[in-house]
Amino acid sequence: MTRCSTILLPDATATHTLGFNLGQKLPANTIILLEGDLGAGKTTLVQGIGAGLGITSSIVSPTFTIIIEYTEGRLPLYHFDLYRLTPSEVAQLQPETYWEGIEFPPGIVAIEWPDRLPYLPQDYLRLHLTYEQHQRQAQLIPIGNFVEF
Repeated sequence: MTRCSTILLPDATATHTLGFNLGQKLPANTIILLEGDLGAGKTTLVQGIGAGLGITSSIVSPTFTIIIEYTEGRLPLYHFDLYRLTPSEVAQLQPETYWEGIEFPPGIVAIEWPDRLPYLPQDYLRLHLTYEQHQRQAQLIPIGNFVEF
């Protein structure tokens, strides 16, 4: 991956496939900040990541549970949905415990609605999804010392 990549995603299957490929390649301690409007494909992409990690559980949007942990794959997947929270509420969740590997085994941390985070991790993959004219587009932007794959 170059420092910034744009990928056209003609349908939900392509979005899932992009996630699958990421799930197969991403190393432990990867943080993905998923941006995009409602319906842009964030959860579909995370479902693909889970499939690429070998997770067989059904991956659903954690809108009401906030954080769902999937631990049966190649690496754990920690899926956050911060849509209904304020930055101060997010701070109380202590999301850094997931990406610092202090309390949880290192894995992939996928965060939907990262604009609610009161602070950002030092290194992450910013993945911005747009949906226009019946086609999605993903922009992948590594931030900091994000390990390219």
